[in-house]
Amino acid sequence: MQDFLSTPAKILITGADGQIGRFLYQAASADAFFNVVAYSDAELDISNPDQVQVALDEHLPDYVINTTGFNAVDRAEEESGRCFALNADAVEILGRACGELSIPLVHLSSDYVFDGHYASGYKEDDQPTPLGLYGESKWQGEERLRAVLPQHIILRVSWVFSTIGDNFMRRALQQAREQQSISAVDDRRGCPTSAADIARVIIAMLKQIHNGADNWGTYHYCGAEVTSRYGFTEAVLAAAGQYEKLAAETLEPISSSELCSDAERPASSVLVCNKLLNAFGIRQIPWRNELIAMIRLQYQEQSQQETETA
Repeated sequence: MQDFLSTPAKILITGADGQIGRFLYQAASADAFFNVVAYSDAELDISNPDQVQVALDEHLPDYVINTTGFNAVDRAEEESGRCFALNADAVEILGRACGELSIPLVHLSSDYVFDGHYASGYKEDDQPTPLGLYGESKWQGEERLRAVLPQHIILRVSWVFSTIGDNFMRRALQQAREQQSISAVDDRRGCPTSAADIARVIIAMLKQIHNGADNWGTYHYCGAEVTSRYGFTEAVLAAAGQYEKLAAETLEPISSSELCSDAERPASSVLVCNKLLNAFGIRQIPWRNELIAMIRLQYQEQSQQETETA
């Protein structure tokens, strides 16, 4: 049997400065299985065919992992051109370029391709019916990739949180630091998913693919345990309360109809992950454990920044 450690798999990561991209870069770089090339969004615009071709020709990776995307759900309604350029057009550009060089592509998609009316959870073969332009752009990106590159993996994820950028965990924490009373929606159900956990899943899939698994297609992954935005906020406050005295004294449940948002969101974002387990043997990890680790990392990074600026 070939010693895979002597011939590491070369991967090219797009969007390496984003939530999933950064954790994937860190995890893959620390793993002897991989030789990693990473581009931030500023370094590589995947909606530019010439830039994509130059990057692929220069590095000739074994796999490309696309973590770039327009993920601002409300802004998508106003910036539809940019949203579709990144989430649909660019995916096709990347898929075609990879196809010409016989390079498989791993692409991140979203629970927002579904309308959220199916409370028991969505399987990979359920028909997508996006509610807003963000979800529609992600669905179009999936379909375009399927049309141009057979050797692909589309991984739909949900409620992603990390220490990076604008996500629900960080917003809840900031509100709890500034306000005595905060609120959270209690009629939207889903499964929070750590960016670090998603990186773990991608790495596990790629190792098996590289060693001969022929499991191309669409898969779901999310953290274990269904909750609401209210329930997730409760967990954020409990975890953060171990590190500081928060200003928030009360957390009020509200309905989604009370929110002022431009885009409609799915009432249920629960993803069924049995296909991933059956094909790759990858199990879900409880998001509560991942949240505790991510909150710890948030405070460690904050402490380091304060030390460096002191």
